Amino acid sequence: MSQTPSLPSLPSRRSVLGGAVAATFALGAGTATASTAAAAERTRPSWPTDFPLPNGFRPEGIAIGSGPYAYMGSLADGSIRRADLRTGEGRTVLAGATGGAATGLKLDRDGLLYISGGVSGSIRVLDTRTNRLTATYQPTTAGFVNDVILYGDRAWFTNSHAPVLYTVPRGKRKDGLRSVPLGGEWEQAPTGISANGIETTPDGRALIIVNSPIGKLFRVDPKTGHATNITLKGAADVINGDGLVRVGNTLYVVQNRLNLITVFDLDAGARTATLRRSITDPRFDVPTTAARLGNRLYLVNARFTTPPTPETTYNAVSVPLR
Repeated sequence: MSQTPSLPSLPSRRSVLGGAVAATFALGAGTATASTAAAAERTRPSWPTDFPLPNGFRPEGIAIGSGPYAYMGSLADGSIRRADLRTGEGRTVLAGATGGAATGLKLDRDGLLYISGGVSGSIRVLDTRTNRLTATYQPTTAGFVNDVILYGDRAWFTNSHAPVLYTVPRGKRKDGLRSVPLGGEWEQAPTGISANGIETTPDGRALIIVNSPIGKLFRVDPKTGHATNITLKGAADVINGDGLVRVGNTLYVVQNRLNLITVFDLDAGARTATLRRSITDPRFDVPTTAARLGNRLYLVNARFTTPPTPETTYNAVSVPLR
């Protein structure tokens, strides 16, 4: 699922969830204060590491803020669930609807949660203080709006079915939806998923996008959409790459159907990614996206290899970063 580039961020309102964290929650998802992070570290051993979700929920996205609370989105109907990471208790804060979907999520410092709409093609903004939608966008390009990152004064979304990024203003600004075509070395699959997870480079000058079926990472200029292949060292590819989480110069790539998180060291401009290690866990069941709080990553198990029914069980889990 992230956080702060060198571009100026929005003044005031707040940052809670999206996919990232620690005293500055890695770009765009939720910025925890130092005191909150310290308190989290002290209490972490007693916190649950497994979070049951309602049967049939079909989780896809997760974002975490300084509450500490996690927001999880449903691929089944677009509903949003909020969970207290200290207790594991959760509740629905945004009801779903037929044809709806919620994939990537990011929470800003002002409490606004940016929601990718998957096959619904929509982009929604939820005020987590009132649990009301403040904006809805509908890109004209048909596709699968998959993941989101907060960068500068805008939120940026991938479209898995078309070589284009969408961007909308953060906060109360309403200057509208923009499209940025992907070019340069970008490789678009003729059918199915291409662009998936999205992050920012350590120097805050560009975006990082994973192309799932070909297993490549790309550095993308947000102004032009020009994409450059990121050289992988120590790894042949990142096939099935899904959610991305960056913490400083460390990039965590969730490889969903491989039940694996691959950890890379990035140079400042993210032109190379050097394999450091991998994280696995027997509780992984096709994890898709991740969000960080303190020294742990929290992931939702989408269970794509299990036929979804109204009675299919789902959960989220956490694993240590070290």
